[in-house]
Order: sequence, then C-alpha cells, then structure tokens
Amino acid sequence: MSLKTFKPFTPANRYKEHPDFAEVTASKPEKSLTAPLKKSGGRNNQGRITCRHKGGGHKRKYRIIDFKRNKREVAAEVLSIEYDPNRTCRIALLQYEDGEKAYILAPVGLTVGAKVEAGSAAPPKPGNAMPLASVPLGTAVHNIELQPGGGGKVARAAGQQAILSNREGGYALVRMPSGEIRRFHETCYCTIGQVGNRDHMNEVSGKAGRSRWQGIRPTVRGMCMNPVDHPNGGGEGKSKSGGGRQHLKSPWGHTKGQKTRKKKKPTSTFIVQSRKKK
Repeated sequence: MSLKTFKPFTPANRYKEHPDFAEVTASKPEKSLTAPLKKSGGRNNQGRITCRHKGGGHKRKYRIIDFKRNKREVAAEVLSIEYDPNRTCRIALLQYEDGEKAYILAPVGLTVGAKVEAGSAAPPKPGNAMPLASVPLGTAVHNIELQPGGGGKVARAAGQQAILSNREGGYALVRMPSGEIRRFHETCYCTIGQVGNRDHMNEVSGKAGRSRWQGIRPTVRGMCMNPVDHPNGGGEGKSKSGGGRQHLKSPWGHTKGQKTRKKKKPTSTFIVQSRKKK
C-alpha cells in the first residue's frame, strides 16, 4: 500500500495524499457478513450531545469481523482484501474448507490465495491465530485478547504491532505499541504479524470536506465561545484570561493536563512498565 499525490489544480489537491487502494481486490462486501449501522450524532438516549464534533457523514454498512477466531485447526483461504469504512486497516475475506466465510483484519503480507488457520499447532505466519504460549519470542502480533476467549482488543488499528518479549509464571510479557510492557495470560489468543495499511498515519485529507464525509464536524476553540458555552469563553475581543479571570478547566471539570486514569484501577497490576517510563 502506498500514497498517491495529485497535481495542484486546486488548493485542496496541493497537499492531498490519499491511499491508492492497490491492495484492495473487491469493491463490494460479502452481504451475509454486513449489518446496518445507525448514526447517533454523538447523542445519548436522552438526545443530549455526549461526544462532540460528530454528525453527518456518508452512510455505512458494518462489516462483522471475527475477532475471536473460534474455528480452530481448520484451514481457510483468503478470497479478497477489502476496504472497511469503519476502521483504518483493510480486512480480508476468508472461506473455510466447509464453505463458511469470515472477515479478519488484514496483516502486512497477506495476499489473495494464501492459507490461514487458528490453533495452537498453527505455524507462526501472518494471519494465523494462536495462543501467546505458542508464539515464538520476539514475534510481532496484533489483535490480542485481554481475557481468554474475549476476542481481540489490543493492537487493531492500521500499522499497529505488539512484540512478545518474554513469558513467566503463566503470563506473557508483551511490549505494546505505546511502549508499555503488559502481562497477558498465555492462553489469550493473538494474530501473527503487523496490521496492514501502514501508511494510514501519513494520509493528508487536503480539505475540510473529506472530514465531513467521515462524520467529523468542526472543532471550535473554547476561547472563541461565550461564557455560557465554555469556561474559557467571553471577554472583550481576544481574551486570554477568559473574560476577567482564567478558567483552566474543561466543560467537564478536568484541569488541563490532569491525569484521568483511576489510581486504583484493578488492571494496573498487569502493567509491568509504564509507557511514560524512559
């Protein structure tokens, strides 16, 4: 996958860099593996906005992804690599020997016609799923389960990978994409390889309209608002002090820069080394 540039016939084209979709081999999704997707506009069941800057966007269908890989010790063939509007990476359509089809996240190097399988006896090659106890040390993995049988939760975005660094006492030590070293139970399943579409982070939209197609509404600075709308709003003209005094808080009460993670979160015991430790 690579990015393509455009001749600057318009201001939007001057810096625009979009994916070329060269790896995508199918234009329409498998109908049996899609589901309707309703837009919320960032509002809850009371109609109040709980997540700002959401709304509009192109209509989508949800692709049902097999994050659990429950079909074990059965080989499957990759039929196609497809675009998924609901995630940053590409997805791969599999067909098992009994005719069943499923979608998985497409890792780097997975091509049409390749064979993949899930199970503790599967070879460690891209697209195969196996428990952490069976993965060789130093291998790049993604789609890792936090709890055995719970389905992949970790390292699922485009270009993400985690490195299995060690095993001790029934747990595997995994270096996360953030740099954090975390313990996972060695029976948790993961998928071998790095998630595809690695150049996603280098994409340049080129214009605000493309963000609107994706359902992202404009973001306005708090100091441009009125005092009723934001703690930093108000003031005669451009006021750095928020109309007389400075309010270093967000609309929800967090001081800017304040840590939001709970100090006594139970899962903190699984963190061996923090991502902020140098």
